[in-house]
Amino acid sequence: MLLALSIRNFVIVDELDLEFAPGFTVLTGETGAGKSILIDALLLALGERADADVVREGAARAEISAEFRVGDAAGHWLDAHDLTGEDAGCTLVRRTIDAAGRSKAFINGSAVTLAQLRELGELLLDVHGQHAHQSLLKPVAQQYLLDEHGGLTVRTRGVAELFSAWRRAGKARADAEAMEGSAQLEQDRLRWVVDELGELAPVAGEWAAVQAEHSRLSHAASLVEGAQAAIDALSEADDAALVRIDTVSLRLGQLATVDERLKPVLEALENARIQVDDAARALSSYLSRTEIDDKRLTEVEARVSALHAAGRKFKCAPDELSGLLAGAQAKLVALTASSDLAGLRAAEATARAAYDKAAAALSKARTKAAAQMSREVTRAMQDLSLAGGRFEVQITEAEPSSGGSERIEFLVAGHAGTSPKPLAKVASGGELARISLAISVIAATATPVATLIFDEVDAGIGGAVAETVGRLLKQLGQQRQVLCVTHLPQVAARGDQHLVVSKAMVDARPVSRIAVLERKARVEELARMLGGVEITETTRKHAREMLAA
Repeated sequence: MLLALSIRNFVIVDELDLEFAPGFTVLTGETGAGKSILIDALLLALGERADADVVREGAARAEISAEFRVGDAAGHWLDAHDLTGEDAGCTLVRRTIDAAGRSKAFINGSAVTLAQLRELGELLLDVHGQHAHQSLLKPVAQQYLLDEHGGLTVRTRGVAELFSAWRRAGKARADAEAMEGSAQLEQDRLRWVVDELGELAPVAGEWAAVQAEHSRLSHAASLVEGAQAAIDALSEADDAALVRIDTVSLRLGQLATVDERLKPVLEALENARIQVDDAARALSSYLSRTEIDDKRLTEVEARVSALHAAGRKFKCAPDELSGLLAGAQAKLVALTASSDLAGLRAAEATARAAYDKAAAALSKARTKAAAQMSREVTRAMQDLSLAGGRFEVQITEAEPSSGGSERIEFLVAGHAGTSPKPLAKVASGGELARISLAISVIAATATPVATLIFDEVDAGIGGAVAETVGRLLKQLGQQRQVLCVTHLPQVAARGDQHLVVSKAMVDARPVSRIAVLERKARVEELARMLGGVEITETTRKHAREMLAA
């Protein structure tokens, strides 16, 4: 259930904080005042797409926060995503959009993706828009409503996934059949590459390593000679560097007893001696590990030559040979597998069988849901000035698709004694609006979410029908939290809570305001809705009677 909504700098709303009650809440106001802005802000907070245009002119960013009391499904979702807040029974969602169109989303203070926000939103509220009757004419929308009413959306998604798997298996089989001849030639070429390079067995990074080793071995004599000469110069010759440093240090040590300012020089010479000695030791160690190995040099030269020759043969650099071999091996394995037509045909048949089984089960469940939905919508039509009318969900066999193996079509008979025909062919605009409302109410009863929003779904109706609509929504509000944007006083009078939207100019800019009405103010608002520009005592009396009823 929606507990509170906070809006900052959204379209023409500068600052708004609302608390919501259980039951049936109505939202009214003059045309253009921004009644639907409240719904738009709420949907934005729950993951709807938005751009910089929603940020109020002159503001740096828009921010919407909504607090909900969560049910079991939403609570499980929050637990599964480790997003449960301090109060496990409530959750806070927040969305910001800056003037550049960048968006951030949060659930209980943790940053989330818009996809996650939408997933949670689907478990918190359901919206029936004012244009629902237009989409109702589309087969896709009709199938969606039937599946939603029957609680079959998860099963439908499973059928769609199996259909995709079947299609992929079929494409793999068809591709293999089309390429059967050319695939054999490609396999022969890949086998040749694998055989040739498999014998050479190039290793990643090997080319650089053998080049370095070849350079070292080919210059082994020079390296040994140079290292020995350096050792002589540093420590072993009669006039080696260490001998000279020791001589100078001895002489300066005697002089330092006379002048202490020479002590830093002595320390520097000592450090130099240590470093020279370390260098001589390191050279000795290097020399002990370095030898002239003609046999190894011959082996390395042969390897360099073989790698170089293979690179010329396959028209690539020697250091690319290992990658070429690995790629050829992988392609050969994949091509060999894909050329197994018998296996591919068997996989396609298995995928088809899995789809057929799931689609048949979905068809059976849809048939049951269709009968129930037909009865319930027909019953609701009787209350909406469509007495004797009948609604029917027709299911006919169709080519397999991601939506199943049948076609869903809504049929309606507007009057007693007439045969049901496709909705698009027989329903007038007013009838379609009423049928849409009946379906919306029935579908809303079936949905597990606690908050239902009706955004001007009563457009195009009035009089006694409007009173019936108000009564239906009032009854629905006893089971769920219902929010309804309406322009009908007959509906507004039924609300347990009444919010009114107004628009004013502040600093030469339009600003939308929303207020909770008490009884006296409700009478004035209903009178405005009844009487238009001039409100008389008669319209006020009528408004009071509507509230009293």
